[in-house]
Amino acid sequence: MSSALTVFVAALLTAAATGLGALPFSLTRAVRPEAVAWANALASGLMLGASFGLVAAGSEIGTVATLAGAGLGVVFILVMDRWLRHHDVPFGRARGAGARRMLLMVAVMTAHSFSEGVAVGVSFGGGASLATAITLAIAVHNVPEGLAISAVLRPQGVTVLGCALWSVLSSLPQPVMALPAFLFVEAFRPVLPWGLGFAAGAMVFMVLVELLPEAYGQTQPRVVALLVSLSLVGMVLLQQHL
Repeated sequence: MSSALTVFVAALLTAAATGLGALPFSLTRAVRPEAVAWANALASGLMLGASFGLVAAGSEIGTVATLAGAGLGVVFILVMDRWLRHHDVPFGRARGAGARRMLLMVAVMTAHSFSEGVAVGVSFGGGASLATAITLAIAVHNVPEGLAISAVLRPQGVTVLGCALWSVLSSLPQPVMALPAFLFVEAFRPVLPWGLGFAAGAMVFMVLVELLPEAYGQTQPRVVALLVSLSLVGMVLLQQHL
């Protein structure tokens, strides 16, 4: 039987793995407009690929709940976007549209982490082998999620360390939710498809409304489509082999 401390530490390690996604951005200092578009395209593909995996996992537990959760995720983005447009909230040195996009990204990924934390906790309730597989899978696919966050934050002037810290911060709900989900497995299991659907709907909507329109406006559409396609397929394949 897994101990509560083991569950918490395992989920904390999955959150820490998100910070590794910022490392590629330590290789470059200047960020050109084309690079911003490439970064947005890369983030879009990774988020869409992750969303497909979330929907697939959620539908195995409850199709209707997953679909309803996705609708709630879209509503969440619409409400938050509307609020941010009427309140000039700064994010670091950025203001206006740049700050709004960064806040939306961090908020979406944080919401996504709640469902991942529940998944880790529930998996520990199913035995050590299942728990190990799920924990490793989430830790590995948290790295490209950190890359997606950094791809949006770094072009807006956030430091590499800042990107890593925001990435880890967005994943802290994982250890927070893993512990109660482990202690009350049967109570949390029905909530899981709602959380998975919510995260998927929020990510897809943000990609279509925020990231891709900006990317298409800053570089050649074929380049954007290529990067989105490759990163999307890569994320799907990564999830299939974990």
